[in-house]
Amino acid sequence: MIDGLEAFFESRHRGVAEELTRFAQTQMNAFASAHDDAEARAQTPEAVRLMGRAGWLQPQDSRTLCLFREAVAAVSPLADAVFAIQGLASVPLRLSGYDGPWLERASRGEAVGGFAMTEPEAGSDVANIQTLARPDGDRWRLSGRKWLISNAGLADFYVVFARFEGAEGSRGIGGFLVEKEAVHFVGPQVLSAPHPLGQLEFRDSPARLLDKEGFKLGMRTLDTMRVSVAAAACGMAGRALNEAILHAKTRRQFGQSLSEFQLIQAKLAQMALALESSRLLTYRAAWQRDQGQQRNTREVAMAKAQATEQAQFVIDQAMQILGGKGMLADSPVEHLYRAVRALRIYEGTTEVQYLIIAKGLLS
Repeated sequence: MIDGLEAFFESRHRGVAEELTRFAQTQMNAFASAHDDAEARAQTPEAVRLMGRAGWLQPQDSRTLCLFREAVAAVSPLADAVFAIQGLASVPLRLSGYDGPWLERASRGEAVGGFAMTEPEAGSDVANIQTLARPDGDRWRLSGRKWLISNAGLADFYVVFARFEGAEGSRGIGGFLVEKEAVHFVGPQVLSAPHPLGQLEFRDSPARLLDKEGFKLGMRTLDTMRVSVAAAACGMAGRALNEAILHAKTRRQFGQSLSEFQLIQAKLAQMALALESSRLLTYRAAWQRDQGQQRNTREVAMAKAQATEQAQFVIDQAMQILGGKGMLADSPVEHLYRAVRALRIYEGTTEVQYLIIAKGLLS
């Protein structure tokens, strides 16, 4: 994974990359093909446990975080998503200085976390969150509904974003910790690529305040994790390219292998260019963050927009090269085709990334 990108890594990262490749191929391959929502929900806690037991849920630098997601996403998009949500639930606890047991349990893989920000009327428009928080002694009570929440109904705890009663705008949003017993699971929202997603209701639910500046907490959390979305996209694209190359070399049509047709060669070249440019932007942004450049928002936006859009292109081209074989339900490329689409939406749509890039240019 590091070949050609040595300028962005330290010598220790090569060993990390090799270890991650082994871990992904031997431990995460069991989660490569969940067939439906129920199976994805059954597999999620076990994936968390294995990651925690291996130590990968402990704090990592940005480059290791990206190496992990690239390696795992190539094997199992479900396992990659599980890791991402565990990170989204753990990072705000660390950032807020939380001193309770949930952070350590999540880091060991003993507890599944959830990150509850999205609402029916608050997707990209986070400042429009309507879930309300009212004080109750030294605790808080939450009322409202969240949807499109990963690990909904599965998580042992949730980091929830809610508006203080009577407050307006982004400054009126707080970050809270809510344990599973206080949350009502409305039901699943089923994706085409199996992933535990659903709706939650808070019915005067007891909560612990993590940070009065919840909007900033949420944005800092997303900033921490967003570059790794680009890495996951690279992992999926890399797997698709490898599958396309293998098929092109072994599939014969009209008396020769597909790889001998110039149109196929051109497709493979375009796919490789898309992947390598994405990886360069991704690991540049991760390297910058590890050098202390925490305000590299534009570079992270470039990486996320490029990698996720190009991963969609690469996987689509791989499907075209594989033809009917690629559309079969047991094809890795078919699984990737369904899984990659969400990456262009979650943690900031491509359109939002374009706005961030343009704002940086114009300033």
